[in-house]
Amino acid sequence: MALVNIPRLDLTHYTEGNSELRKKFVADIGKAFNETGFVTISNHGLSQELIDELYQVVKQFFDQPESIKDKYEFPELAGQRGYTSKGKEKAKDSKTPDLKEFWQRGQTIVGEEYSKADFPDNPEVSELPRFNAVTAEIYKKLEDAGRNLLKAIATYLELPEDYFEEFVINGNSILRAIHYFPIENPDSIPADAVRAGAHEDINLITLLIGASADGLEVLTKDGEWFAIKAKGEDIVVNVGDMLQRLTNNKLKSTTHRVVNPPRELMKTSRYSVPFFLHPKSSMSLASLDSCIDAEHPKAYEDYTAGEYLDERLREIGLKM
Repeated sequence: MALVNIPRLDLTHYTEGNSELRKKFVADIGKAFNETGFVTISNHGLSQELIDELYQVVKQFFDQPESIKDKYEFPELAGQRGYTSKGKEKAKDSKTPDLKEFWQRGQTIVGEEYSKADFPDNPEVSELPRFNAVTAEIYKKLEDAGRNLLKAIATYLELPEDYFEEFVINGNSILRAIHYFPIENPDSIPADAVRAGAHEDINLITLLIGASADGLEVLTKDGEWFAIKAKGEDIVVNVGDMLQRLTNNKLKSTTHRVVNPPRELMKTSRYSVPFFLHPKSSMSLASLDSCIDAEHPKAYEDYTAGEYLDERLREIGLKM
C-alpha cells in the first residue's frame, strides 16, 4: 500500500493563527488536495455535544414508520429538500441503487431576493422539533467552517482570500443525513449492491461529520482502496468535481465509496452526515487561467454550477 497523504489539520491554525501557522495550513491543505483530495479537520466549531445530539435526532427520524417519512418526500424537488426513500439514488455509472435513505436540508436565504423554484422551503418535521433545530444549527456551523476552508484554498491558488465568498454566501449548499439501513437477509440483495457505490462528489468541497461506523474508503493513485478512519470529533473534508473543474484537475476530486460491513454486521445501521458546499447556480466553473498551461491544457468545457448540478442529478437518478 502506497503512502496516502490525508493529514489532520487544525482549522484554528488558519482562522486564529499567526502568519506562520496560516502559511503552513494553506500549504498542507493544498498539498493534500493536490495529491489525494482528502483531509481531516479538528477545531471546526462543532462541539461533541452538538454532534452527539445530531446523531440522536437523525436516528429518531429514520426510526419513524415509513408512513410518516413518506409525508416528507417530494419527488418534484429531486431529493434536494426533505426525505428520499430507499432505492432512489445510485452512483453515476451504476445500475443498482445504493443501500440507503436520506434527508436533505438546503439553504435559508438571508438578505437577498430569491425564487422559491430555486430555493424551496425546508420541510419541518412536526413529529421531531429538535430534528429541525439541530440540523439547522449544524448546517450553519458547517457552512461557516467550509467558507474558512475555501479562503485557505483560495490563498493556495493565489486568488484573493475572499474569492469564493460571493458565490457561496446564500449558495446551493446541502446538509444530508444518511441512513444506511440494516440488511436482514444479505442473500436477498443484488450482488453489486453497496451502501454507496464508487463516486465523486458534485460540489466544491464536502465536510463530513465522523460517521457512526467504519466503511468510507478512497481510491488511491495506485488504484487501491484506502479506509479513512477519522477521530470521532473530526470532520473529513474532500474536494468535489466543481472545484476540480475550476482548477483544471490541480485539486483532485477523489473517487470514494461506502462499503458494506462484514456479513455478521449487515443487520446494523450506519448513519452519516455530509455537508455538500455548493456555490450559487450562476457561478462559472470555467477553469482558472492560472491552472492552465502547456503541460496542463484545459480539460473541461465551460459550465455554470447550475448546469453541472442539473446534469449530475440526472446521472445519479434523482432528476428525470
